[in-house]
Amino acid sequence: MTSIADIEIPADGTGTGELFDTVPSLTCEMEQVIASSGHGLWLSGPSQSEIETALVESSAIGSHSQISSEDDRWLYDIEFQPDTVDPFELILEEGGTVLSASATDGKWLLSIRVIDRESVSTLYDRLDDTGVTPTIVRLFDLAEETHSQCGLTSRQYETLVAAIDHGYFEIPREVSMQELSEELGISHQALSERLRRAYRALVTSELNVTDEETAAPAIPTN
Repeated sequence: MTSIADIEIPADGTGTGELFDTVPSLTCEMEQVIASSGHGLWLSGPSQSEIETALVESSAIGSHSQISSEDDRWLYDIEFQPDTVDPFELILEEGGTVLSASATDGKWLLSIRVIDRESVSTLYDRLDDTGVTPTIVRLFDLAEETHSQCGLTSRQYETLVAAIDHGYFEIPREVSMQELSEELGISHQALSERLRRAYRALVTSELNVTDEETAAPAIPTN
């Protein structure tokens, strides 16, 4: 049964440890889509010149290049040295998927999707063996009850997961609706309707909106 684990790991001992030592005010956020063999990390907090200096001086970073910028943060393509502890790669090696990852105050918080709870235990042991001891913040199974509590049917849930996995929600999109519908074996229209119903179910659930509140307002008559 697929599980989601939220784990916290110290940056110290990983490829980003020296960055936080040099600029403690640094904030990192992983970019899910980047065409590279490295990692896409949004860096913010200190000035860009301070960030550049920290990247150059870090012995754990093999190469880096700026990809984009947005307000007061910068997206870098970063490759770690081969002998560096890379928790992202380690998670992939264990068959996990990093859903989100961000770091402040020298600590990473990662949300990971794994095949089962046993995989979480294996991942914990591997990280611990490298000297990077994780803390499991939350662990839950994606059982039928999980998505039904959000008002989603099984098909709606599976469709949203497939859309995420194929990059439909990324900017820019990695897959078109037509391509996604072909992947799922349904029509373009069926996919569009399923996604709209799923969006409505999620928004209604998260905002705790009742059916009466979502009903279209009556049109006044003279």
